[in-house]
Amino acid sequence: MEEYNQLKQIVDQVAEDVAKACGGNKQAGTRVRKAMQEVRKAAQNIRIKILELREQNP
Repeated sequence: MEEYNQLKQIVDQVAEDVAKACGGNKQAGTRVRKAMQEVRKAAQNIRIKILELREQNP
């Protein structure tokens, strides 16, 4: 599922910034917060896709 792969890619890309943000880097924290918004959108897209699949295969 392409939507799931996008979600994993976002999380993988932000991993380094999470570590930097935990170390006190404020700019990295901003990047993490922005990425978390993208994660939220990607997760919502997955939920929609799963519901569509469920409706197609009752």
